[in-house]
Amino acid sequence: MKAVMIFPILKQESGNMVLSLNHRRQGHVWSMAEIKFTSDAVKILQSILTRRIQKNSLAGSYAALEEILDNVGCAIYVTDQNTGRMLFANQILKNTFAKELMDHNFDALLQSSIHKDKTRTVSVVYHAEKETWYDLLCKEIAWVDGKKANLYSLYDITDKKLYQRRIEQQAYTDFLTGLYNRMCCERDLARQIDQAKKIGGKGALLYLDLDDFKHINDGLGHQYGDVLLKSISHALKRINGIENTCYRMGGDEFVIIIPPDSYPRFGNIVEDIKKIFSKPWFLKDADYYCTMSMGIVTFPDAGDSVTDLIKKADIAMYEAKKTGKNRVETYREGNDSVSGRRLDMEKNMRDATVEGYREFEVYYQPIIDIQGGKDVCAGAEALIRWNSAKLGFISPAEFIPLAEYLGLINPIGNYVLTEACTRCKHWNDTGYPDYKVNVNLSVVQLLQPDIVETVEKALADTGLSPKNLTLEVTESLAINDMDRMKEILNRIKALGVSLALDDFGTGYSSLNHIREIPIDVIKVDQSFVKDLAGDAYSQSFIKMVAELAQTIGVSVCVEGIETPEQFKVLQGMKVKYIQGYYFDRPMERHAFEAKYVK
Repeated sequence: MKAVMIFPILKQESGNMVLSLNHRRQGHVWSMAEIKFTSDAVKILQSILTRRIQKNSLAGSYAALEEILDNVGCAIYVTDQNTGRMLFANQILKNTFAKELMDHNFDALLQSSIHKDKTRTVSVVYHAEKETWYDLLCKEIAWVDGKKANLYSLYDITDKKLYQRRIEQQAYTDFLTGLYNRMCCERDLARQIDQAKKIGGKGALLYLDLDDFKHINDGLGHQYGDVLLKSISHALKRINGIENTCYRMGGDEFVIIIPPDSYPRFGNIVEDIKKIFSKPWFLKDADYYCTMSMGIVTFPDAGDSVTDLIKKADIAMYEAKKTGKNRVETYREGNDSVSGRRLDMEKNMRDATVEGYREFEVYYQPIIDIQGGKDVCAGAEALIRWNSAKLGFISPAEFIPLAEYLGLINPIGNYVLTEACTRCKHWNDTGYPDYKVNVNLSVVQLLQPDIVETVEKALADTGLSPKNLTLEVTESLAINDMDRMKEILNRIKALGVSLALDDFGTGYSSLNHIREIPIDVIKVDQSFVKDLAGDAYSQSFIKMVAELAQTIGVSVCVEGIETPEQFKVLQGMKVKYIQGYYFDRPMERHAFEAKYVK
């Protein structure tokens, strides 16, 4: 070459691009005009090549991006921020929402779920037709060509939602009956109150309690009580208007919410419920009747607080109980008498147990040994009393059933057991080594899985000899689940503790049960003593029980002896122990010790 002029155009990884002009035959001196013209041409060529390269690069980038987004685990949708036009949809979105895209209503589905609050970037899309849920994430981005765009990511969370539903179902459902529980009732009642206020409507809350349900449990066994509860639950759910608003509050109590949209059928619903309980239930090859007492309160006119409404319905229900059971009462301001007292008792009892049982006192009634010609004290029965700081002295007949209902009988019973063992240990150490103390065990206590350990701990903590502790169980308790009772009582007996069968003659047990239960003492109920002085049947009954007890090697204690005439009848019978006002009423500890622990 005779003359050369070279201009660089592009520099790339694969090599450099240059423009070369040359003369091969003869030399040449390049003029400024030639140089300038060529330089301008190079600039134009650089611009053309750059645009071509950028176009190719953009196409390649878009293809790569499309490949990536088609293989992520969620649906991707990109729209132009200014026009709303779709810029991209990955394959998952096209497959999942093909019908919506074809019908041009996919954008409407998204917009209906997006939060107006821009600070919240995650929404939930529910597709009713498919019954599927999606987490929706929305973000502003710059698209591959530089346009402002909206990026939507949809993650299928249907399995998660269905799992949450199952967990909620378990949390809000009563295991035995399948009805909703108290927690669900409170949640739904709040919603129905808001709905009634919103539409200016009215709803009602019905509180039901089965009358004398304990008789079914005691007489037939808990398994048949459970059958009855399930049968009642199924019957309630079949009533038109309340199919999904029936709740079991616990035990034998039910609540029904009549929503505002069902309130026009209020009268019919109440009548339908009453009809359910007007017919017998077939249990254990026979028909049994079980009635109910119902309290009614309406909302929002009677209140808009969930707690207050349930309380008022409960008060109305107890008014129905008080006036004879098998009745329906509507709450009225001021009708809180006995029912209101019960609610006050509930609050104060909870406070009393939390504050160390200071308001509870253990009284002692002497048990007199009348065999051998000498009437001597053999010990005492420990009896719980409640002297409330706010309500005054409350009868055990009032507060013990409430304690069982509230689940407080276990801590109260444990307190009595420990106190009684402590006092008896003191009596044994101060000159009365043979004194025994009797402590009553309720049904609820005896069915606790750790009852044996509880008794063992009380003996260990107080140092009382097991032979000086007698635990009393009721007759009706023993027949519900004989195998279980025998197992529990035999374990208690193995500790060296004595067992007494209380209230004998009033329950449902047969004489054969006396042989099955490992008892040491039969306590004849005081109902047989009332007319003992002149009633041949009562005399014969006690005599028969005493002779039977002697045959099987147990002792007899007769409760409720109040007069000399009653006491005289028992002399000569094979009765070992006596309790009753004839000797002494239940006394405070210091009074008992002043008289019997000298």
